[in-house]
Amino acid sequence: MRRLLLFVPLLLLIAGCGAVRSSESKATDAAREAAREAGDRLHGRRPRTAEEVGRSASAIDGVEVLRVTGTSTHDGDGVDVVIRTSGSAYDEWLDVEEVVVRRCFAVRVSPTSEWHEEPRDVDCPDGRALTFAPAPEPPRLPYEELGAKLPRVPRGGRVDEAEVRRSLAALDLDPAIRTEVKTDGGRVGVLLSVKGNGFDPQDCLLARVRPGATEVWVPTRIQRMPGEGGCSVGNALDRQPPPH
Repeated sequence: MRRLLLFVPLLLLIAGCGAVRSSESKATDAAREAAREAGDRLHGRRPRTAEEVGRSASAIDGVEVLRVTGTSTHDGDGVDVVIRTSGSAYDEWLDVEEVVVRRCFAVRVSPTSEWHEEPRDVDCPDGRALTFAPAPEPPRLPYEELGAKLPRVPRGGRVDEAEVRRSLAALDLDPAIRTEVKTDGGRVGVLLSVKGNGFDPQDCLLARVRPGATEVWVPTRIQRMPGEGGCSVGNALDRQPPPH
């Protein structure tokens, strides 16, 4: 009987240990949470190519991109990114040292994906992490050069649209820069813009040539948001007041 009583605490201890989650399991949860946070960083409704999504994911600290599938976020089911993250845990009663794991998860990026969506556990693909070339820089809009080239018309004079166009041609602009020129009421408005993504502020430069004044300016960030009309030749002719 006494011998049986001695075994009871040992059996209870073993049973209790089985109910306690291992440090490896906790570390895996930490790796999964890191993948979920990466998914939150990638979440958004702005259209992006698979390469753009992969590049963004690879720039997140602690994330390795192992595979990217799909064409763009707005095609089909969107873009799937397989990433590898790490997690750690330490139990002073059970562990000699901190337990660190590296796990792979699939994160979906599309307009229908949910915020804080649960990443899927996947096997890690063979091979090294993918690398991505830096995103191409948009062409610089020639603020100073435009102001120097545009004609100055004295008060009482007449603005010549053809002369304004010749000034723009002399700038030898990057083909990615769109130009628009319009004459109205003795004034000539000029728009230089770079194609936007429909979500972020657009890059543009406005100018207005009129008798007695030649002006060049960049609209405010709010005015350059999609739908605000700041990047338009109409705004060059009739300048919007700054937002309050």
